[in-house]
This record gives sequence, C-alpha cells and structure tokens, in this order.
Amino acid sequence: MGQQEKVSTSLAGAVSEGISASLAAVDAELDRRYPGDPGTRQPVHTVYAPGNVFEAGTIRSWGDQALAALDEHAPDAASFAAVLGLSDDLAEDVYGRVRAKLEREPIEDLRVDFEDGYAGKDEDQDAARAARLISDAYRNGTAAPYMGIRMKCMESAVRDRGIRTTDVFLTGLLENGGLPDGLVLTLPKVTYPEQVSAFVRLLEAFEKAHGLDAGRLGFEIQIETSQSILATDGTAAVARMIGAAEGRATGLHYGTFDYSACLGVSAAYQASDHPAADHAKAIMQVAAAGTGVRVSDGSTNVLPVGSTEHVHEAWRLHYGLTRRALARAYYQGWDMHPGHIPTRYAAVFSFYREGFEAAAKRLSAYANHAGGDVMDEPATAKALSSYLLRGIDCGALDTAEVDALTGMNRAALDRFAAPRRGDLTASAE
Repeated sequence: MGQQEKVSTSLAGAVSEGISASLAAVDAELDRRYPGDPGTRQPVHTVYAPGNVFEAGTIRSWGDQALAALDEHAPDAASFAAVLGLSDDLAEDVYGRVRAKLEREPIEDLRVDFEDGYAGKDEDQDAARAARLISDAYRNGTAAPYMGIRMKCMESAVRDRGIRTTDVFLTGLLENGGLPDGLVLTLPKVTYPEQVSAFVRLLEAFEKAHGLDAGRLGFEIQIETSQSILATDGTAAVARMIGAAEGRATGLHYGTFDYSACLGVSAAYQASDHPAADHAKAIMQVAAAGTGVRVSDGSTNVLPVGSTEHVHEAWRLHYGLTRRALARAYYQGWDMHPGHIPTRYAAVFSFYREGFEAAAKRLSAYANHAGGDVMDEPATAKALSSYLLRGIDCGALDTAEVDALTGMNRAALDRFAAPRRGDLTASAE
C-alpha cells in the first residue's frame, strides 16, 4: 500500500463544534418529532364490528363467511384468477394463501365500534362486554393481532359518552387481566388539534389512576373532515394533530364517506380513488412521514353480496382499489364486509409476490456491494427491506424463501428497514 497523501484543512475544530452547538436544538427536535417507523407489524386492514353485535365468535365468523363466498363464487384458483385478472404463475399460490389466511387469521385488526356503527341500548354494558371478550380472546389465542374500540368523538354533543365508554372499556381490560399488547383505540371525527390534546389528557388521567407507565396508551386519529386537513389559517391541521398527540398517535385513518360528504361529493362518487380522497391522503402521508405514525386508506361500500355476477363486480372493484392504494404506499385499509376479505388478501398477496424476487435480489446486491442494473441508495435499501418484511408479516411471503434470496435473517432485514437517523448503511449478517 502506497504512502498516504497528506490531507490539509483550513478551519479550526472550533468551527465544527460551534456549528454543532448551534444545531443542538434542531437535532433534538428531529429526534423527537421524526423517530422513524416503529418497526412493528402494520395490519393490512381494519374491520369494524358494532359494539352491540360483537361476540366471541365474530372473527371466526368473518373467516367462515369469506370462505363460503369463495366456495360459492370462486371455488378454485382458475375461477378466482379469472375474476381478478391474476396471472397464471400467481393464481394457484395466491388462491392457496388466501384460503389458508382465512382459516388461520381472517382478521388482522378488529375495532369494536361505539360510534357510527353502534346501535345498542346500553353502551356501558356493551363496552364492558367488549373488554371481557377481547381479554378472553387474547388469553385463549383467538384474538386478532390488533383489537380495540372506536369511541365517540370529542365534540360536545357526544363527548361525555365517548369519555365514559373509553373509561369503562379500559377499566374492564384491567379487571380481566390487563392491557393487551395489541390494544388499539381510534378517535373519530377530529377537527381541531385541541380535541387530540383533550384525548391525551384523558389517557394521562387513566394511566395515573392505575399506576400505568406514562404513554402506555396510544391511539389512531380518524381523518373525516376538511378541517382536519386544512385549518382556517391555511396550515395542515393533520400535522398539528400529530404534534398534539405528544407521541401517542399510532395512525391516521382516512374516512372515505364522511370526508367526501364534508366536501359535498355526491354519494355516487364517494370513493377512495376520488381526487378529493387522493388530496387528503397525500397530505396525511406527508404529515406522517418519519413520525412513526402510519396512514390507512378507507373503504368501499360496494358489498360483494347477491348474484355471482354482482359479487365478481364488487370483488374486481375492491381488488383494484386495494392494489391502487398499495402502489401509493397506503399499506392498510378498511374492510366493511366478510366478502371483502378474500380480495383484500388476494390484492396484498399478489402485490408482494409479484415484486418479491426483484426486491430480494436488489437488496442482496446492495448489501453485498455486488452492483447490478439499478444503482440503489441506502434509502432504497430501507424501502426494499420494509417491503419484504411487510410481505412476511401478512403471509404473502415465507421467511425461508426471503432468506434464500437475500441471504439475510429477520434481524438483518429489520436493521435495513429501521436504521438509526443518519445511518442508512446497515450491513447484512
């Protein structure tokens, strides 16, 4: 090795130290506001069950109804593929994985609804029952990975009821064994950041009353009004809401129909691919980027029921909307009917199966400095590993096949997907 060339500088070390000192507050603010993705599993969908009809067998019932819909309207891989336009090389694999998912884990995220979908007469009793059933489900292994409630909003007409339902439900969980790791709360119809702050105060009071760790309770913010996107001063209110949550916000959920109606969109055109919906979700996405808060798309209200012809039409619509959302990095959505679940999983599984080999090879080439026909950067390696991890988590990909093509175990993929700030050069094991 030859003699190293002498390197000269012109500035004293004090210059660098001074610059770092001047940016210390900014560094701290970046770490506080933009901690990055939490690295936990994100469900591919959320299912809502009214609090007055939620039962111990609700999750299994949805899976059984979804399987029955397949049996009646697409009893084999070829017929299912023909409806959705799946390629021949994906048809058998996707169909088999969809059926296996419906048998094993039909719902990834379930919210017991005490807001728009609730029609019960005794909300206290229904909230207490929901707490007991959810606790039982986590104990006996029948729970979805994520479960919780949507309470009423913080508007004056229903505020006290929403606060009480939250209290009854959380108290019931503690009385039945404690707060499950998969607990999720959803705050609907948020219009002002102050409503988010008020909900934070409620959760703080509950934590203090029971000696829980500060910040133990997080929640999703449902975006259903124009005011939650654009405030009266022209700023993005949703960004302020994330700040008002003081680190407790876990998700932003787009409410397709309430938001569309708020803007005056006619009922026939209220859909998740309407330009108004795209605008709202784009702002949500930018506001949430880097904060660890995840964005969820809404739903379609076209139900796959009735004749086979209508079911197929509804399936094609739902499949197309889900694939569209995935391409736009909305990795979660809402499903309103058991018949939507087959096409939810078909869309998700085909999305990850189609791009799996290319993503795995690109990540492997990057990790091993092997080059290739695409020059990837560290941020792209992060996106590639996140893509593979999402596919594994939902069942679209198998750990063994990802290991075989990337040469990486789960820990190595996790390091690429969630590197430290300023360190996007993690290496594979």
